[in-house]
Amino acid sequence: MDIERVNDTTIKFFITYTDIEDRGFDRDEIWYNRERGEELFFEMMNEANDTDDELELDGPLWIQVHALDKGLEIVVTRGQVSDGSVKLEIPVTDKETGESNLVDLMSGNDEDELDHTNDHLEIVIGFRDFEDVISLSHNFFIDDLYNELHHFEGTYFLHVLFNDESYNEDEQDDMLSQMLEYGYESDISIYRLKEYGKEIVKENALPVIRKSFSK
Repeated sequence: MDIERVNDTTIKFFITYTDIEDRGFDRDEIWYNRERGEELFFEMMNEANDTDDELELDGPLWIQVHALDKGLEIVVTRGQVSDGSVKLEIPVTDKETGESNLVDLMSGNDEDELDHTNDHLEIVIGFRDFEDVISLSHNFFIDDLYNELHHFEGTYFLHVLFNDESYNEDEQDDMLSQMLEYGYESDISIYRLKEYGKEIVKENALPVIRKSFSK
């Protein structure tokens, strides 16, 4: 692993996928397994502290992860606290950012917080059994939501998009509460499901399942 001190408040790591695997981590699990992602991050931070005695990255941290062809580049910036507010001097970069649970670790995001971005609420719901998917389809009758069903590592996942133009936030949260009675909010991303999982129903998954399986 390469460690570069950018300035007094910023440090940059580069770790290859081979190094990640040599440390006992799967190169894929760090993107969706929060606990393993945190373990790798703290291992890297401890190694940086051992290398540079003057390095102090305590307090609020801003973390940016870049997924490169041969490994990960991670930039960690310490926030300056003044009068109860945090000031960040973030290095400017033109590289595309790959977000992971490593980013959520120190950015102050609640892992259960819903994504109300890009004019829609988006969520991936996991199910412990396919029977739960069937039960949901027979008890949830709002069919104008975009939803698709995927299967990955023995688990079924429903990707749902709520359009803000049709439903306000309270209505969306109410519908989501109904759906979560049958499943659970998953940390796995739809991008990982599409890349590594199997697509079961591309669109209108719940209506299709309702018609295909009796209650």
